[in-house]
Amino acid sequence: MAKIEIYTSPFCGYCSRAKSLLDSKGVAYEEADVMMDDKKRAEMRSRTNRTSVPQIFINGQHIGGSDDLAALEQAGKLDALL
Repeated sequence: MAKIEIYTSPFCGYCSRAKSLLDSKGVAYEEADVMMDDKKRAEMRSRTNRTSVPQIFINGQHIGGSDDLAALEQAGKLDALL
């Protein structure tokens, strides 16, 4: 089973969309809320060079954000990563 990490913040529609897609696949993921956690936010920035959420990793590979995850699904490539 793939290790999925997702950096999120509350009230983020893109985060909700990404988590809904992962939930629909029945996969577990580790969620890190970066809104009030400066260490997690710094970790996310260090790993991605991005400040927006969500930021998604599958088996240590940076996938990108919600749109990137949806594009993988649309292209039929997401299941192979999971």
